[in-house]
Amino acid sequence: MLLLIAGIAVFIVTVGVFWALLPSGDKLHRWVNTEFEPYISVALCAGVALSFTMMLSGVFSLMGMS
Repeated sequence: MLLLIAGIAVFIVTVGVFWALLPSGDKLHRWVNTEFEPYISVALCAGVALSFTMMLSGVFSLMGMS
């Protein structure tokens, strides 16, 4: 149960960070066209992958498959 809740929390945080990084109006975010831009993309993908893995593991644990 703890893994499922933690996975949902990680997903919510990742979505929140993604939402904060979206451009507002006609201005680009300050990380665009910098050397950190690819690392931010990798971190967002890793957050989504980590959250889904944790949620799936939590569901399997609740079903007694572990």
